[in-house]
Amino acid sequence: MTMRENQFIGHTIRSHGSKLARVHKHDWLILLLLVAMDIGLNLIEPFHRYVSAELMTDLKYPFKKDTVPMWAVPIYAVILPITVFLVYYYYKRDVYDLHHAILGLAYSLLVTAIITDSIKDAVGRPRPNFFYRCFPDGIAIFDLNDGDVLCTGDKKIIKEGYKSFPSGHSSWSFAGLGFLALYLCGKIRVFDRNGHAAKLCIVLLPYLCAALVAISRVDDYWHHWTDVFTGSILGAVVSLICYLQFFPSPHYLNGELEN
Repeated sequence: MTMRENQFIGHTIRSHGSKLARVHKHDWLILLLLVAMDIGLNLIEPFHRYVSAELMTDLKYPFKKDTVPMWAVPIYAVILPITVFLVYYYYKRDVYDLHHAILGLAYSLLVTAIITDSIKDAVGRPRPNFFYRCFPDGIAIFDLNDGDVLCTGDKKIIKEGYKSFPSGHSSWSFAGLGFLALYLCGKIRVFDRNGHAAKLCIVLLPYLCAALVAISRVDDYWHHWTDVFTGSILGAVVSLICYLQFFPSPHYLNGELEN
């Protein structure tokens, strides 16, 4: 650890929280910029990929509700990890660890969101349930000149129908829960070589939950399997990069550099 980092170890939010925030004020300002960028990406219209009657035959899966609704994602990908961070802080009183855990998680989620939404808008891949988004009455209409689809459904629902690749649920799940898994990996010393396999099970649990969310997107016909596979890899890689940006490798004892 650097001398600057060591000055915060053993101190509380009340005594050193504001000072630590000032030291990293630029990191937080960039975070706000990332939030604005992602809001903009969700406002623009995605690319409308050409969909003919022949291509539409593979996009006629039922349009049903999500097993895991979008409002639930921040609960397990944001609130749950922060709760774990706060529990660790309660026992260790390490404001440096708490600050970097929250900041690292935020970067993991927002960087993942921007990459995911950028690709969604650029690719414009139709979802498996695109037909019933496009034609809620089941009556298909296509352009007589080029054969492209002429949707008659709700514009907001159609817009989301062009955002299949990659899966946002999958990428965000692995970005948040993946970061949590790495954090736990360092704190409970999974790689201490003492042979306690139970520790490994604890670390793998967040990844399992993220994987089940990703699978549900295919089961609900909101995504193709390639969407969730790509989104999962994306979230997992970004979470690893962001974790290593703020913490040493989990191989170090307690997730911190040894003196």
